[in-house]
Amino acid sequence: MLIERTNKEIIIRLPSNVDTEGLQRLIDFLTYKEATSKSKAKQSEVDKLAKEAKKGWWKRNRSKLIK
Repeated sequence: MLIERTNKEIIIRLPSNVDTEGLQRLIDFLTYKEATSKSKAKQSEVDKLAKEAKKGWWKRNRSKLIK
């Protein structure tokens, strides 16, 4: 593995035999970290929003899943 820093980015070079599924999880995590890096939201606010989103999803999809 080789890590290189330029003025605008960090470049990570990996051998082609690296597990792509694990690498995708890492990329997803890094994407999340980048997207939330400037967030001022508190964890309790994020948890509340997630709970509300899940509740709304369940209300919309319950009849499709339980017959």
